[in-house]
Amino acid sequence: MLRVGEKQELTVLKKVDFGVYLGEADTKNAVKAAVEKRADAAPKRSVMDSAQTEKVLLPKKEVPSDAAIGDRITVFLYRDSKDRLIATRREPMLTVGKFAVLKVKEVAKIGAFLDWGLEKDLLLPFHEQTAKVQSGDECLAALYVDKSGRLCATMRVYPYLHRNSPYGINDEVSGRVYELSGNFGTFVAVDDRYSALIPRREGVTGLKVGDRIHARVTGVKEDGKLDLSIREKAYLQMDEDAEMVMGVIEEYAGVLPFDDRVDPEIIRREFGLSKNAFKRAVGRLMKQGRAEIRDHRIYKLK
Repeated sequence: MLRVGEKQELTVLKKVDFGVYLGEADTKNAVKAAVEKRADAAPKRSVMDSAQTEKVLLPKKEVPSDAAIGDRITVFLYRDSKDRLIATRREPMLTVGKFAVLKVKEVAKIGAFLDWGLEKDLLLPFHEQTAKVQSGDECLAALYVDKSGRLCATMRVYPYLHRNSPYGINDEVSGRVYELSGNFGTFVAVDDRYSALIPRREGVTGLKVGDRIHARVTGVKEDGKLDLSIREKAYLQMDEDAEMVMGVIEEYAGVLPFDDRVDPEIIRREFGLSKNAFKRAVGRLMKQGRAEIRDHRIYKLK
C-alpha cells in the first residue's frame, strides 16, 4: 500500500520517458523482471504486467542513472501542485506523525506555507495555528494527513511531543512556547522535543507563542511530562518580587486598594504572580518595615 507522508522502499515497475513508476510488486515478479532485463530477453515485460496496479511516479530528474526494472528505491510520497501522488528521493524535514522547527515562507489566503525541504511548500492552515505567523518566522509543527488525504502542518504539537526526557527536578532547561491556555498555562517544547508545561498557578504573563525560554524543572509527572517554572526558587525570587510589588503600590499613590486575600485573578493581572508568590512578597515588605496591611488595603510606609 502506498502511504502518503511516509518514506517507503518501492520497486521500479516501469520506465517511461518522464521517469519511472514505482510500486509494491512482489519479490517473485521483481526478480523475474530484473532477470529478463539483464538477459535482454524478448518480448520485454515490466512488473506492471502483473496484477499489481497501485503505482506512483518518480520524476526523471530524480531517477538514478542506472535504475532498472525490479530495482528497489527508497522514496518519500507526497502530493504535487496538481494534487497528484508523487515520489521524491529528496529528504523532507519531517514525516507523518513527526515534528520539526520549520520556517514560514509566505502567508496566503488559506494559511501559511512552510519550507520543509521539498519543492512544494507545506500548508499550515489558519485553524492549525496556535498563534498568527508571519513570513520569516520559525514554528514548531507536526505533519498530518487531513480528511481529503492531503499533507498539512499543525502547530498543535502536544500529542506528538516525547515524554521520556532525561531531565529531573531542579534541572535547568530551554524550550519553545508553542501554545497558551487560559485553563492550564503555557505549553513548552523543551529542546523542541519534550512535553512540558508552565502551570497556570505560576502566574506567568507576557510570553508569546514562539518565544524561547530558560526554565527550571519543578516536577516530573508519572507519564513523563515536565512542569516548569521561569522563576527562581521562592527564597531567591522573593526580594525581586517584593520590589516589583512595591513599584505597583507606588503607582497606586502608596495605597493598594486590596490586601493579600484578594482573588488570584486580580493578582495575576496586576503583578503576573501566583497568590503564594504575592503573599511572600508582601510579607517581605512588611518584615522590612516598608508596608503594612490595614482596612483590607496595603499601605506603603517608607
